[in-house]
Amino acid sequence: MTSGSQTVVSLTDRLRSIAVVPTFRWADFILPSTLQLSPLLELLLEPVGCEQTACRLELGLQEALVNAVRHGNAGDTGKCLRVRRILTPNWLVWQIQDEGSGVPFTARQGHLPSRLDAPKGRGLFLIHQCFDDVRWSRRGNRLQLACRRPGRSAAQINDGDSQDPSVPA
Repeated sequence: MTSGSQTVVSLTDRLRSIAVVPTFRWADFILPSTLQLSPLLELLLEPVGCEQTACRLELGLQEALVNAVRHGNAGDTGKCLRVRRILTPNWLVWQIQDEGSGVPFTARQGHLPSRLDAPKGRGLFLIHQCFDDVRWSRRGNRLQLACRRPGRSAAQINDGDSQDPSVPA
């Protein structure tokens, strides 16, 4: 058994170590698969704080959500979208999950289609342009999008809480 003074010292040290742990906040949104996305986008972008960054992220989030509704859930309003917003000291992260079978691994790249007049294929390119980090779940039905917090450089983040924007998708 330890003495009382040793217990106080170790408790004090423990409290100090807890105080330097970065804070993470998250919010989960589960909603029917619909293209009426404006209210959701407002909620998702609420903590961004920088209008220029918010406009860029809105474009990318809109594209990712539309893809989840149209392609992942095949427009079926009986299916759901699950969106998680994760806020860390250095990153803003969104995870978007649909109930579909997933995007094939070979189709996950953010390239423009070879034909500029192709009827589809620009969405993933836009998403990759709007976010600093884009990751897929193995199945391909969950997309994780991350943006450095406005005013934070890559060097500050790499010296700070994480080289990884969040938990893996």
